Amino acid sequence: MSVLALARPEVLTVQGYSSARHEAGKAEVMLNANESPWLPPGLQAESRGMPLNRYPDPQSEVLLERLAELYGVGSSQILVARGSDEAIDLLTRAFCRPGVDAVALSPPTFGMYAVCAEVQGAARIEVPLTGDFAVDVPMLCDRLPRSVKLVFICSPNNPTGGSVALVDIERIGYAMRGRALVIVDEAYIEFSSSPSVSGLIRHHENLGVLRTLSKAWALAGARLGCLLAGAEIITLLRKIMPPYPLPTPSLGAALAALTADGMALTRQRIALIVAERERMSVALLRLPSVIEVLPSHANFLCVRFADAPRTYLKLLAAGVIVRDVGRHPALSGFLRLSIGTREENSRLLEVLIRHEVSE
Repeated sequence: MSVLALARPEVLTVQGYSSARHEAGKAEVMLNANESPWLPPGLQAESRGMPLNRYPDPQSEVLLERLAELYGVGSSQILVARGSDEAIDLLTRAFCRPGVDAVALSPPTFGMYAVCAEVQGAARIEVPLTGDFAVDVPMLCDRLPRSVKLVFICSPNNPTGGSVALVDIERIGYAMRGRALVIVDEAYIEFSSSPSVSGLIRHHENLGVLRTLSKAWALAGARLGCLLAGAEIITLLRKIMPPYPLPTPSLGAALAALTADGMALTRQRIALIVAERERMSVALLRLPSVIEVLPSHANFLCVRFADAPRTYLKLLAAGVIVRDVGRHPALSGFLRLSIGTREENSRLLEVLIRHEVSE
C-alpha cells in the first residue's frame, strides 16, 4: 500500500498552483507573472543575482542540492518551507480529516503540533513523557487508536532536551506502518551526538524528519526549515503550499550560510554552544536555588528552581529573559535557559548568585 493512502482523498485530487516562475525557464523577457520590471526604490543592485522585483523559485534547486548534501538525502526528498512550523501545518492539513483523524504527541513538547491539530479540527492524542522525561515507546507502538494519522516525536525534545534512540524511532515506525506517518522533529540535532533519523527514510516510507536552519545555522529570522521524507509525500505537500513560500533574501542568507566557510564557522559555533551548555549545567547545580538540571542534547537547559516564578522575575528585572515552562504540569518549577555567548551565560549566573547572596 502506498503511503499516500493515508492522505486525505480530497488533497490527493488537488491540482496545485502552476507557478509562473516554473514556466519562465531561461526566458530573457519576463512578462508572465505581473511583476514590476524595476528593482525596488533604494535598491541599486541585485542581491546575489536574485532581484527582489521577481518572484523567487518556489523550491530553489541550488538550495535543495546543498541541503541534500548536508542531510544525506535526495533533493526530491526535501520540502523547504517557512520554518519547520509550516511543514507541520502542511502535514496536518494533508493527512488529517477534520473531525475524523487525530495527531499523537508526547507532552511536554513543542507546542505547534497541538496548535496545528486544533486549527485543522483533528483530535489530539497525548502520550505523556515518562517520569524521567523519556518517550513512552510501548504506548506509542501499541495503544494509539486507528484514528491517528500523524505521530510527532521531538528529538532532542523541546523543552526538556532529551533524545530518542534510533532503535526506538524505528520500532515506532514499524508499528505505525500502513497506519500513520511518524514525524521526527530534529530542530536541535546539531547540538547532539546522536545520529539523525534521516538515514532511515529510505527503509520506512511512513517516516519523515523535520530540520531547520533557525537554531545551529543562526537563521531564525530567515524562516527556513524543511521536511525530509519520501518523494511521494514531498510532491503531495508541494501541491498545497503557497506558490512562492521562500523570500528571496532568505534564500540568499541560506545559500551564504551553506558555503564551505559558512559550514566551518557553524561547526565552530556548535562546539562553543555544547561546551557552554556543559559549563552552565555544572555551575547551575552548585547554586542552592537549583534543584535539578535535566540532561540536554540541545542548545538550552531545562532547570528546576526552588522558586521559579521569583527567579524569573529577578532575572527579568536584571535584563535577562528566560522561558517559564511551568505551564506544563510535569515541568512545574522549571525554567528553560537558552545557551548564549559565554558573556551572556556568565551574566545570567551573576544575577542568580547575587540574588541568592541578597536573600
